[in-house]
Amino acid sequence: MTQIIHALSDVSDRYKALFVDLWGCVHNGITAFPEAVAALQAYRAKGGIVVLVTNSPKPRAGVAQQLGQFNVPADAYDTIATSGDSARSAMFRGAVGEKVYFMGEWQRDAGFFEPLKILHHPIHIERVPLDEAEGIVCCGPFDPMADPSVNRADFLYAKQKGMKLLCANPDIVVDRGEVREWCAGALAKLYTEMGGESLYFGKPHPPIYDLARRRLQELGHDTPDGDILVIGDGPHTDILGGMGEGIDSLFISGGLAAAETKTEHHPHHESLTDYISREKINPTYTIGRLR
Repeated sequence: MTQIIHALSDVSDRYKALFVDLWGCVHNGITAFPEAVAALQAYRAKGGIVVLVTNSPKPRAGVAQQLGQFNVPADAYDTIATSGDSARSAMFRGAVGEKVYFMGEWQRDAGFFEPLKILHHPIHIERVPLDEAEGIVCCGPFDPMADPSVNRADFLYAKQKGMKLLCANPDIVVDRGEVREWCAGALAKLYTEMGGESLYFGKPHPPIYDLARRRLQELGHDTPDGDILVIGDGPHTDILGGMGEGIDSLFISGGLAAAETKTEHHPHHESLTDYISREKINPTYTIGRLR
């Protein structure tokens, strides 16, 4: 059974590095959570390493820029691993072909198509209409408020053509302030349910954790998994990801599951127990909000 804690400092001395989710943990899509920022700063001040591990489709430079806009200071983290970087690497290796149909908001997601300098021979990617495409690159829905089912007709066509869908963000939903929005993961889930093939690179899938470990190594730290703590509010991304990698996890119950766990300052014990059992997750620790 998960251990309910009241502050990150209750357990942080047991770990040399943190893999920390962003949306719902460090910020709400609009502004930073001051207590979360302070907790990460305090952890780093004692020598801990903070890797922000996010399902954002943005490259890490784009996420760093966005964090500044959300008032998350640079001294709250050491480095960033994004689903976008992991998925971009696969795209430029030809995972879904050279001619791709793009789904998302171009003004927000254009950075996804910037060339990757770390690849010696990246393929040339061309964005084309669906009827000319070899595959789909999905950074998100065209309209985050529209039900994913609006894409059924296009997905049926793509499935019949044998296209693969590259999902740059496996999250199903996020809360932007008080508004819940659909993410790319919801579209990829629908495509898979319709019989199509979706490729995932963010949490809870292994590629992003491999990238996060490489980010640690870039900083000069070859940290064993037993010395890492995963932190996040996504039961089927952050917590299942940690479980799949054999890494301890801290569940933020006051994020996506705030209503189900009746979390105000702390989770309601019985509601949390029911939720964990229903969602088939087993976080090592639980806290209402990162603090």
